[in-house]
Amino acid sequence: MRYVPVAELEILEKHIRATELITHILTTYHYKKTNINDELSSDILKNYIENLDQNRAYFINSDIKEFNTFKYSLDDAIKKLDLSVAFEIFKIYRQRVEERINFALEVINYDFDFNIDESFRFDRRDDNWMDDKIILDELWRKRVKNDVLNLKLAGKSDDDIKETLSNRYNRILSTTLQLDSNDIFQTFINAFTTAVEPHTSYFSPRISENFDISMKLSLEGIGAVLRSEGEYTQVVRIITGGPADIDGRLAPDDRVIGVKQEDSEEMVDVIGWRLDDVVDLIRGPKNSVLKLEVLSKGVGPEGPSKFISLTRDKIKLEEQAASSSIIDINGTGMRIGVIELPTFYIDFAAQAEGKADYKSTSRDVKKLIASLMDEKINGLIIDLRGNGGGSLSEALKLTGFFIDEGPIVQTKDATGKVEINYDPNAGIVYPGPLAVLVDRESASASEIFAGAIQDYRRGIIIGETTFGKGTVQNVIDLNRFIDEGNDDDYGRLKTTIAQFFRISGSSNQYKGVVPDIKIPEIENQSNNIGERSYENALPWDEVRPAKYQPTSAPTEIFETAKIKHLNRIKEDRLFQAMLDNINQNQKNDLKKEISLLEKDRIIEREKNEEAKINLENMMRQEKGLAPLTDLDNISETSDDEPLDILLNEAAEILNDLIVPSEIRTVYK
Repeated sequence: MRYVPVAELEILEKHIRATELITHILTTYHYKKTNINDELSSDILKNYIENLDQNRAYFINSDIKEFNTFKYSLDDAIKKLDLSVAFEIFKIYRQRVEERINFALEVINYDFDFNIDESFRFDRRDDNWMDDKIILDELWRKRVKNDVLNLKLAGKSDDDIKETLSNRYNRILSTTLQLDSNDIFQTFINAFTTAVEPHTSYFSPRISENFDISMKLSLEGIGAVLRSEGEYTQVVRIITGGPADIDGRLAPDDRVIGVKQEDSEEMVDVIGWRLDDVVDLIRGPKNSVLKLEVLSKGVGPEGPSKFISLTRDKIKLEEQAASSSIIDINGTGMRIGVIELPTFYIDFAAQAEGKADYKSTSRDVKKLIASLMDEKINGLIIDLRGNGGGSLSEALKLTGFFIDEGPIVQTKDATGKVEINYDPNAGIVYPGPLAVLVDRESASASEIFAGAIQDYRRGIIIGETTFGKGTVQNVIDLNRFIDEGNDDDYGRLKTTIAQFFRISGSSNQYKGVVPDIKIPEIENQSNNIGERSYENALPWDEVRPAKYQPTSAPTEIFETAKIKHLNRIKEDRLFQAMLDNINQNQKNDLKKEISLLEKDRIIEREKNEEAKINLENMMRQEKGLAPLTDLDNISETSDDEPLDILLNEAAEILNDLIVPSEIRTVYK
């Protein structure tokens, strides 16, 4: 790509027209009653500055003071379709990036002393802006020193370190210099849309195209959805049935810092790369191999990193389908069935073609339940961990398997009209003891199902508080509003049009579904996950409850089960080791500074590595596998699949709730 001269960073006619359309849609059709006023103007400016300089590493205080003169006028500018402020701010940003990167390239050649007791503050998102360039120079000196130390600890030679960092910093600069008017417009408009509501966003023509490609190709390659987070490429979610899912080592919130192709000897450092470029590097033909260097969730920029080799493949629908297993409760003769449901899916194309064997969640789960009941299970767990939602109709059908009839979810649109969605089929498919296992990634349709099961008191909800996404979005092609003969592409707008409510009247929005029993009990209660992490997320709300009849199951037994659970895990060394690991990861996530003392960094790396190896080996011991000396020795065979500690404990909890009379009634 060519560098874009500053003179070409100009507002285009299509930007003005797109702004007009977006403003109209947001003020007329968005679920949230949007007023373009001074309050929104302030949020837009804040979002735009943070979109450009999230870590406060480029702008200085005088820049921010200058920008703040527009704090309460951007609303008027948008109404007048005047985008000049956005473009002027970007030009200053581009200048600041050039200054910083040129300074960093000089600092690479410093002879650093790693025996000096000083630290680098790598997370400055909540800090004040630096007063001047001299203070900012010191921040960047420490940043470069930290980057050098990371590579030194990874075994790189001095020459390799200089080459790697020179390429990294030049990549940051070149990425900035390649941004054109469309990129500026998209960044600013998304500062506008997300100031309205976090799930509302604008897709520029190029991003729209890439979005379509990604929706298609997310089912090809390694099976991971990625996003840009600062200068890192972060894993959002793992596509069920893909290479990354089958391998099991890449996880949400991991950061990809290097990519190596099978025909290359060198790992490409991708810190500071544009997301598009990283995705292009990761994509590749089926059966080809790539190696990723990854910083795990809970590991700071100091590492250690891990290396994951994956073979690219096409993800088949049947590999994303529901699956079942049985957990035998030791020493009891009790059997707990498990249905793992990665998404609420339906093959609409096959259904439309009239194929009798089209795949859907409800069809597959119904068969699995019948098979498990033939195996004489004593209880059933529906595992919705990592399930981000999907088809609403399938969520309704699945819920109906466990209740006879009645309402399941309510939907309120932008006009305030509330509609009730009912169980589409009378009768119960599975009448026995039920548990639903959820985590912070369980969202949307998963929350509808779990919420309904909880409201009916049909089963116990176990796990983490869910994501908290109770809204409905629609993607609008802006080109449909443009006169024929206009060849410009105006992009698309994803906007929130409705909100889901439970039959109790409560919304899952923001708060999520709170489990009856939380495991792990030390669940992070901060607001840095899910919907609660968005400053301007739609608030929790409620509507009138629907008419429904909960079961007569006494909720007191849940408290009894909770006490048994807490007593049991106190004696479970494997569970406690997992909790210790989670605790340490949470502490690492909260860190904002790291030492630049080499000896301290070595100690910290060894400590983190030891904790992870100990937990892995404890799980391997339970399965009769040989211990590991380091995590890179984990093989990719199915025999090495780690124990699912949380699922096993969920089975124990459900077993505690089962009484003999229920078992005799259901399975006589």
